[in-house]
Amino acid sequence: MAAKRPNRVRPAAFVAPQDAPSHDAFLEIHNVSKRFGDFHALTDISLTVERGTFVCFLGPSGCGKTTLLRSIAGLERQSSGRIIQDGRDISNLPPSQRDFGIVFQSYSLFPNLTVNANVGYGLVNQGLPKAQIAARVQELLELVHLPSSGPKYPAALSGGEQQRVALARALAMQPGLLLLDEPLSALDAKVRVDLRHEMKQLQRRLGVTTIMVTHDQEEALALADVVVVMSKGNIEQVGTPMEVYANPQSAFVADFVGHMNLLRGTVQPDGTVRIGSRTLSLDSNQVEGLSGDVLVSFRPEDVMFRGLDAATDNQLQGYIESVDFLGAFSRARVRVDGFDGAVFEADLSANMLRDFGVDAGSTLPLALPRDRICIYPGNERTAGLVKTSGEGRA
Repeated sequence: MAAKRPNRVRPAAFVAPQDAPSHDAFLEIHNVSKRFGDFHALTDISLTVERGTFVCFLGPSGCGKTTLLRSIAGLERQSSGRIIQDGRDISNLPPSQRDFGIVFQSYSLFPNLTVNANVGYGLVNQGLPKAQIAARVQELLELVHLPSSGPKYPAALSGGEQQRVALARALAMQPGLLLLDEPLSALDAKVRVDLRHEMKQLQRRLGVTTIMVTHDQEEALALADVVVVMSKGNIEQVGTPMEVYANPQSAFVADFVGHMNLLRGTVQPDGTVRIGSRTLSLDSNQVEGLSGDVLVSFRPEDVMFRGLDAATDNQLQGYIESVDFLGAFSRARVRVDGFDGAVFEADLSANMLRDFGVDAGSTLPLALPRDRICIYPGNERTAGLVKTSGEGRA
């Protein structure tokens, strides 16, 4: 069953309280802050990561996601707060005394060592017998689908192959926690998609608790069991990919995750919302506690064109300004009379384009289903999210 969408900002109940016990918790972050001089990179972050889950820290550049990952690894020392891993307080331990493996964007392989030597580097430092190291290295190379690459040097490998070697090296010591710092961003699109599928399958097979930093929302939604959306050193929302996509808890999350239409509106005394001279009907809970200026949001795929009848709420007549072909579907820019010049986007399937004869200049009826609309407070923090009719989206 699809989760019901919230329609206003909720309290930050998703953040684990500092003293809340969790028998499944593998990593607990309690009120962690990090300051660089006067700059607050992290502000009072609290989060619980359950054992065996794949978690993605998602957010724009500068949001604090990499700082949080590095604090977990001990590569940055938090200014305040505690970090507990598997019941052990690691807050002040150096990286060498923490139980993790890490993979960076840049691979960080030793160019003068073979693949075998790169993967087995940590095992050699442990003083294990050569035969045991060789067996473990071969096992890992088979795990990452590079069984015959052991004698090669990194320069002879593609970017995707080098990242597989880096992943094998991180897993060699059988860490309890695997940390991935944008490991796929340097790869081309096709290799990135293939490798993320392999990483997900590998994580499932090994059951290792994994945290990945990414700014790529598609990557986070495809890989994660839990997505942590961050902005300006704070956690905006924690949830499954479906929850974060379908139930954005703030206007920032709505705008950042996926593609979202955001229009300025005003809550009316009768519980409706007015955009320009048009009124949208909503359920009473959608505007509960809200008044005055708001942001009205809905996704392009939620605009309804078929099955309209007299009982359909929020019917409008749309004028199609342009249509962009995007392969499996097309995205239209739609203007509605009375919306004060606001333009929103709607997705149309190939069948719909053909059946309705939709092209630039077309007009056709549409509806905005009330249960697909989310409402957020309109304030200084959210004002910059609304695009004018002449602006495109990044």
